Amino acid sequence: MAERVGLVFVSHSSLIARGLVELARQMAPDTALVAAGGTDEDRIGTSFDRVSQAIAEADAGSGVVVLCDLGSAILTAETALDFLDDDARSRVRIVDAPLVEGGVAAAVAAEAGDDLEAVAAAARTAGGGAGGGTHSADGISESAPAGADAAAGGSVTGVRRTVTLINDDGLHARPAAELVKLAATFPQKVTVNGVDAKSLLAIMALGLTKGAEIEVASEDPAAGNAVEAIAGLAASGFGEA
Repeated sequence: MAERVGLVFVSHSSLIARGLVELARQMAPDTALVAAGGTDEDRIGTSFDRVSQAIAEADAGSGVVVLCDLGSAILTAETALDFLDDDARSRVRIVDAPLVEGGVAAAVAAEAGDDLEAVAAAARTAGGGAGGGTHSADGISESAPAGADAAAGGSVTGVRRTVTLINDDGLHARPAAELVKLAATFPQKVTVNGVDAKSLLAIMALGLTKGAEIEVASEDPAAGNAVEAIAGLAASGFGEA
């Protein structure tokens, strides 16, 4: 089994870097997440040695995605790359993305087993929009077979199922990550309230709270298992309820 892509968070503050590791760890417990914040004296700034050591620690052979907070952090990371040998350097990507949002999205992708380029791409999605969503709270659960008419939305003709969110804290980061990781195991495109079920940021941006209606849908008739699995996970409360 291939090792997961590792992540390095470079910040001018060691507290920020460590805090981001703590946050991302909730969604990616098996991924190498390494903080590289602060100077060698643990003051505000960045450290070539810390970044270099973090990259080496995070690289298990499948590569490393590095995210930075400010411009000089990027310069430090680039300098660290310059000192790697060609083979190691080829497995590192410095991604221009918001540190927190991009880091969380990348962590979920890495945890799902995505390759280096896919994890880097997930981080870059942090700047994208999320699309619309619904926030109703009827508590109605229904399903429809392939080819059924989407009576409520009128736009989905494949497979769909609607469940009610029962999590007290709504669809926050951890259950959203569980949803995305499950969606990533299926080849078909599935949406949740109209947004890509494989996009963590899009799912979280829906802002769904307890009692909200979640419509899991796909226009692909072959996506029945995917829709059922995701809807089932949501109906179960993602292991929290």
